[in-house]
Amino acid sequence: MGTVHIDLFATLDLVAQAPGGPDEDPEGFPYGGWQAPLFDETGGQQVMEGMRGMDALLLGRRTYDIFAGYWPKQGEGIDGDIATLFNRIPKYVASRGNPDLGWAGSTQLGPDLGDAVRELRDRHEKIHVIGSLNLVQTLLRERLFDRLNLWIFPIVLGVGKKVFDGGAVPANLTLVEPPATSATGAVLLRYRLEEGTPATGDMTRDDRGQ
Repeated sequence: MGTVHIDLFATLDLVAQAPGGPDEDPEGFPYGGWQAPLFDETGGQQVMEGMRGMDALLLGRRTYDIFAGYWPKQGEGIDGDIATLFNRIPKYVASRGNPDLGWAGSTQLGPDLGDAVRELRDRHEKIHVIGSLNLVQTLLRERLFDRLNLWIFPIVLGVGKKVFDGGAVPANLTLVEPPATSATGAVLLRYRLEEGTPATGDMTRDDRGQ
């Protein structure tokens, strides 16, 4: 069975809304494009490394529209390498509406997201979800993911949609590799979803329960 990887860029207060540009999310969010001044070559290399082996993209409607308008037009460099990958692999769109699927290799998922994601796992080895915060909330809530990759940037915004913005449920995650940092202070954290729910204890007792 394949794996679902959620990739998110977030602030220290876990705002993940509209990191790429001022027009990315037209809902009155005042900090669209907050990630741009803090993204560097190291971050780009981390993104490419994490995408190694990816054979499908799963996106929400808004992120899909942004990607479809950008990636088919990119040339050389890191953007060109990502564009080559994105343009080649299948794209799946989670939407209740009627999206324009003009980007080659795009398919709209059926109305039952859970069944659709499980079918994708049977069909692909490594599926990445990038951005797509509304979709991510469902994946988190239903535990329909295997990895959570967070790039945390050293700013606090105080407003905006957050990583766990209605999708949080009790869960155990394991850090799968040491955190990686960039020159701008961004930290990459890669987690694996584990079985079960968080345990509790009593910090007033020692390890022997005395």
